[in-house]
Amino acid sequence: MKTIHIIGAGLAGSEAAWQAAHQFSKAGLSPDEARIVLHEMRPERQTEAHRTDYCAELVCSNSFRSDDKENNAVGVLHEEMRMAGSVILASADAHKLPAGGALAVDRDHFSAAVTKAITENPFITLERGEIAGLPPEDWDNVIIATGPLTSMALAEAIHGLTGEEELAFFDAIAPVIHKDSINFDTAWFQSRYDKVGPDGDGADYINLPFSQDEYESFIDALLAGEKTEFKEWEKNTPYFEGCLPVEVMAERGRETLRFGPMKPVGLTDPRTGERPYAVLQLRQDNALGTLYNMVGFQTKLKYGAQADVFRQIPGLENAQFARLGGIHRNTFLNSPRLLDQSLRLKAMERLRFAGQITGVEGYLESAAIGLLAGRFAAAEALGQETALPSETTALGALHRHITGGHLSEGAGSKKTFQPMNVNFGLFPEIAIPTHDAEGKRIKGKEKGRARKRALAARALADIAVWV
Repeated sequence: MKTIHIIGAGLAGSEAAWQAAHQFSKAGLSPDEARIVLHEMRPERQTEAHRTDYCAELVCSNSFRSDDKENNAVGVLHEEMRMAGSVILASADAHKLPAGGALAVDRDHFSAAVTKAITENPFITLERGEIAGLPPEDWDNVIIATGPLTSMALAEAIHGLTGEEELAFFDAIAPVIHKDSINFDTAWFQSRYDKVGPDGDGADYINLPFSQDEYESFIDALLAGEKTEFKEWEKNTPYFEGCLPVEVMAERGRETLRFGPMKPVGLTDPRTGERPYAVLQLRQDNALGTLYNMVGFQTKLKYGAQADVFRQIPGLENAQFARLGGIHRNTFLNSPRLLDQSLRLKAMERLRFAGQITGVEGYLESAAIGLLAGRFAAAEALGQETALPSETTALGALHRHITGGHLSEGAGSKKTFQPMNVNFGLFPEIAIPTHDAEGKRIKGKEKGRARKRALAARALADIAVWV
């Protein structure tokens, strides 16, 4: 019996199980000859951030970000994963919500769909219960996909194996608001630049406008609001730059939010016909359209302070919160030094890692590394060589980042390795045309757009070969 054990049924673990099962089926094996055991400690033991026992539960945003496969690295990764038969992307596509050019989902329906697919797959067995410490020695093909909230017992065991000092950062969660508590005498529906995305109509976001005085007052309240106090051992833990709490952004300068999540560009207040001084956008969070989350408003304010401060936002005077924001501690490996090309731990090769613990950031990227780990583990079980995706692809670029591409030659400090979202900066450069189809010279901003389109086209052509 060929057996793969996967610890953690989040996005990475679920995707890894699905991919391994597909590879076993593709090789002509039956469930009597090969199996995947997916271990999940919830609900027997919950984490600080989860609230259900679903596989692939979304604990932060409900968005997988841009779905533009021609101009955006995130959209390219979406398409690559679709081509590779991703259960995460299939479930996201089946339960998507209007979100401009983004792929946002009904979080509960999405996770329920992934859980259903996993539990109905004949190769996969979902077992509930915590794996405390290192997996049993007779498990010779293991994927650890425990994510940023890895249990302390397992984290300590990994630490003992690697000798590496733990790296960690704080990740924050944005609040979710009941739509019927929003004041639409102030708020209006509009996507930035009226962009029409999948299942959208160009008016997918609820917009809350600020005058300059309102913005300044809000910043004052935000800075004065009571914040979560960290334990002594947590105080020097850095934040991930791509998911900063709004208070931390505000502390960096009063205009920071206005040029970040509260930027007003591409939006027009219908009451004045002009662009507001600042805008907070709300994005649909469930299929019924009854819940909306505060885009980019991750927070470490205490619960009581959140209600007081956020109700000062124009249009949220009577806001009712379905979920308040929060903050939790994330951990990740110094993967370039600890993992080999097939994501195995160099110090104990029967252990393979997947997901956010490897040093990628975001739901999508975590699932993408799960996709690779599942295929790598199945190849090992089948006695096949590990087929790596080209670094010209989004999957390959992420893989290269976490297995050595981020560290310069001879770099000895693990501080040089930080979590990373997929972006075109991870892709090898490409020659772009100097003239368009009509013979006109490509210059200015169009040159940058042409580069992105060329990188995207190359990635999708190369991933087709790998798949």
